[in-house]
Amino acid sequence: MSDDHAAIWDEFKDAVNMTPAALRKHLDSEDSKEVGQKKGGGESTGHAMGRRILEIKDKKKADLTDDDYAAMKKVVGYVHRHLKQGGEARKDPDSAWRLSLMNWGHDPQKD
Repeated sequence: MSDDHAAIWDEFKDAVNMTPAALRKHLDSEDSKEVGQKKGGGESTGHAMGRRILEIKDKKKADLTDDDYAAMKKVVGYVHRHLKQGGEARKDPDSAWRLSLMNWGHDPQKD
């Protein structure tokens, strides 16, 4: 594994703090489907990425592809950027801010 892949793996493990079961349950909820940026009224980018995270977590580390690592890097960037935001929404467990982060595999209330 390249040094870059090793670093991305470690950052991804830190950023995605939800278990696959918890993420799957969240993605199945109506709240999850209502938040996030949608192109053409379809599935939000974050909801689609949540499904991608589950695919990645179902793989063995040795079977991860460059595309998987690119997706993992994107997740890490999103989580880090959005954790710096939130403001008053941080106090609301049902805020769109939290629900959107959860689509990306991170529950800020677990920090």
